[in-house]
Amino acid sequence: MLTIKHYVCCGMDVHKKFVVATIANTDLKGVTTYIKKRFPTFNSDLKLLKEWLLKHNCTEVCMESTGKYWIPIYNILEDSCHVVVANPKYVRTIKGQKTDDKDSAWIADLFKFDIVPSSYIPCKEIRMLRELFRYRQKLIGHRSSEKNRMQNALTVSNIALASVLTDSFGKSASAIIDYILECDVFDPEHCKSLLQRKAKEKADDVVKSIIGYELSGDQSVKMKVCRKHYDYINDCISTLDKTISDLSKPYHKFIEFATSIPGIKETSATYIIAEIGTDMTVFKSSKRLCSWAGLTPQNNESAGKKKSVHVSRAGVYLKPLLVQCANAAIKDKKNPYFKFKYDRIKKRGGHKRAIIAIARMILTCIYHMFLKQECFNPSDTDYSDIPEELYKKHREQYIKNAIKLLEKEGCTIIPPSNIA
Repeated sequence: MLTIKHYVCCGMDVHKKFVVATIANTDLKGVTTYIKKRFPTFNSDLKLLKEWLLKHNCTEVCMESTGKYWIPIYNILEDSCHVVVANPKYVRTIKGQKTDDKDSAWIADLFKFDIVPSSYIPCKEIRMLRELFRYRQKLIGHRSSEKNRMQNALTVSNIALASVLTDSFGKSASAIIDYILECDVFDPEHCKSLLQRKAKEKADDVVKSIIGYELSGDQSVKMKVCRKHYDYINDCISTLDKTISDLSKPYHKFIEFATSIPGIKETSATYIIAEIGTDMTVFKSSKRLCSWAGLTPQNNESAGKKKSVHVSRAGVYLKPLLVQCANAAIKDKKNPYFKFKYDRIKKRGGHKRAIIAIARMILTCIYHMFLKQECFNPSDTDYSDIPEELYKKHREQYIKNAIKLLEKEGCTIIPPSNIA
């Protein structure tokens, strides 16, 4: 039988222009009375909503995550109320019984029994970091699109720089493209003078890839616009990086913990913190965290038959990042810990399952490292299969990491030869 956990609580049906709030007040006999009110979503009205809730001694609030419209309400209420933001699928009403008033009352009824799972909402500082990092990822996607458009224009104009130069958007290639867009007559010798470092060894091939090009007016304009937009996006990303660097300073210790894992650099570590935060007590276990990140199989079983074992769609931002870190970890020659685990899993499950398993291992490590506040130091390292040379390098690296950590804690390291 369900028991009432919140005797005074509020359910909210959130919309773009207004929010319907219903306070469910349950007495000791189990009889519930409802108080409903509708508020516009202007800041002044949301403050009145806050005062109205406190006037009725209601500090337990539940609302569904409707687009981005729940965020202004959450920002105003989070200091004075315990706000639960629920996935709409958990508070869905019965078909044919849906109105704004009924929706808010239904949410309140579900919430008073505490049967609505709460979505993970990190603290305000982490939310700011997350917002900037996600926007940075969008800009990187736009930058890649502009690079593809530029490459398409070069191909259409019979300019095959990409076949000769490794980076068709490096300093040498960029200087040559700018020269082609500005010049009236192509000068091979001047083109060769624009090449830098190792690219000079391919000077003749670079000239061959350009001679005979046909740059039409439309492609020229397209390339100039793409170039300007590409440079502008780079400037925007640089601005975001400076702000992210400032916001991430309080989490420097946790960034160091994360970067001690093979395959994770400072940018990736900061991005992971922006997604999961640093307080691991909000997740009951590492399994819950991995499930939230979309690194566990879905439960889809009927009549004793498993219909699907694919990983869930959760973790739209975090999962791709962890997969990239996993790919880097299995290629790390200094620390082959994840490489051996990957090879073992790949034999029976293939590459895709193995790389998802490594990504889950990395996230599990981060969970325990943040919880215990310690660097990466796995206790299950099996040295029996590691060649002697790699074992020595592995051991030296661990000793260096341990010495650095001790020195940061203020300890003085005395070499064994100096001990009397």
